[in-house]
Amino acid sequence: MKKSLFVLAALVAVACSRAEPIGEVDTVFKLIGPDHKIVVEAYEDPGVAGVTCYVSRAKTGGIKGALGLAEDKSEASIACRQTGPISFRAPLRQQEEMFTERISLVFKRLRVVRMVDQPRNTLVYLTYSDRLIEGSPQNSVTAVPVERGTPIPLR
Repeated sequence: MKKSLFVLAALVAVACSRAEPIGEVDTVFKLIGPDHKIVVEAYEDPGVAGVTCYVSRAKTGGIKGALGLAEDKSEASIACRQTGPISFRAPLRQQEEMFTERISLVFKRLRVVRMVDQPRNTLVYLTYSDRLIEGSPQNSVTAVPVERGTPIPLR
């Protein structure tokens, strides 16, 4: 029974970690197919209620982009903020991948990792991209301090 509840909670957390589109701006006009653009998406932290991460990233347009064959650039930016009262669904790992999104047909992914800075009672979020053979050193980091009265529980 306990294991079933844990599996159900994990499935709900994965379902909640989907990107919610916030907006987009065109950066390059393409005569055929969609324009190149920068998109901004919101992700709710599946393990921490009250924290939302906003990720902006490049999205390739044109014919390849329209067909889903384009490889998006590795640059991304992240800003996570407290958007409600912070509470923890369960103890957190010291470092854990929160969400990942495909940014090329097969080999490239955008990743967001949550780290816990326990001495400062702060949640640190890192975004980067990786590729099967070689990733990119380009990254972005943000932090959300948690009130001292609410210690971050660790596994």
